[in-house]
Amino acid sequence: MTSTRRGRTTRRRARVTNFVDISVLLHAGMVHWPGDPPVAITRTSDLARGDSATVSRLSMGSHTGTHMDAPRHFIRRGKGLDDMPLETTVGPARVIAIRNANVITPEELRQHRIQRDERILFRTRNSTRCWKTDRFVKDFVSLAPEAARFLAQRRVRMVGVDYLSVGSYRQRNGIEVHRILLGAGIWILEGLNLSHVRPGPYELLCLPLRIFQSDGAPARAILRPIPHVGR
Repeated sequence: MTSTRRGRTTRRRARVTNFVDISVLLHAGMVHWPGDPPVAITRTSDLARGDSATVSRLSMGSHTGTHMDAPRHFIRRGKGLDDMPLETTVGPARVIAIRNANVITPEELRQHRIQRDERILFRTRNSTRCWKTDRFVKDFVSLAPEAARFLAQRRVRMVGVDYLSVGSYRQRNGIEVHRILLGAGIWILEGLNLSHVRPGPYELLCLPLRIFQSDGAPARAILRPIPHVGR
């Protein structure tokens, strides 16, 4: 697109501003990790009842919906999310589509040439399958421990997944996978919905609630496509 101003022709660069919300909607009765507190959202006062204001009470576990895990979640004396550097989840990120319908393996990851300090979000079949129900899906796609070690060796900055855990529920390896990643200084973002996101580069904007010494906290995560800048 060009425009003429004072006899000179200037070229305008198109700006891409279409943000994509990759957070899941919090609501009462929604799916949560088995054994964690359920989600309850109740009105303690309501304008519709004649009260002077509408106020709600929120009750849920710290690892519900779209949320982040801090090292403190599985590492004694580990950092809480209140100590997380802001640039951990703000900046360039890459969405990688996983073809394996059961598990994320190092064999598949090697094809993507993952580099140090990258922010990696994995889009699996979870996004189009698991969020359609409020019942917990046990056979969700997760990271194999070997894949977690691969990412730790690559020294990525953060990892995001599209269901409630980076580790498997059925294989009972969740603790191991979390400790591998968190122990390597990799922060974890869980509970994403990437069903409307294509693989590729994006700008990630995500921040968890600032809770003192938190093991986990809800987060709002959005992506903005990085435009191809041509001459």
